[in-house]
Parts: sequence; structure tokens; C-alpha cells
Amino acid sequence: MLVSVALFSIGLVGFLARRNMILMFLCTELMFQAAALAFVAFGRMHLDVSGQVFVIFILTVAAAEAALALGLVVLLFRR
Repeated sequence: MLVSVALFSIGLVGFLARRNMILMFLCTELMFQAAALAFVAFGRMHLDVSGQVFVIFILTVAAAEAALALGLVVLLFRR
């Protein structure tokens, strides 16, 4: 759990401190992965598989975000 908090904090600071769109996207992905790690750790502590189910949803949202961000970056660089 401490590792996920540290990763989320690094991602949040990176997102707020950067102006580059690609770095902001990477920091957002880092925050998503930290949340996924926290859900898995929570599920393992309570011997429940619901943490893994939430991780599947988080990965789905992260993939959709990656596709949207890639489209926006391509659109910005074409102009």
C-alpha cells in the first residue's frame, strides 16, 4: 500500500508540475497504475478477488485514455 501511495504522489506531482502534454499523460497513467496496485493489495489483504476485478476496469479506462490522448497528441502535432 505504501508503494502505491508513493507512486500516486509521484504521478500527481509530475502532473501538476509539467506543461508537456506527453509527460502529463504519462503521470496520469502512473496514477492509474498506483490505484490498480492499491486495489490488488487491498484485495490480497482481505482475501477477496474484487480488487482484481477493479483492476480490470482500471486497465480498460487507462486503455481508453491512452487512445484518446494519442489522438489528441497527433492532432496537436499536425497543426
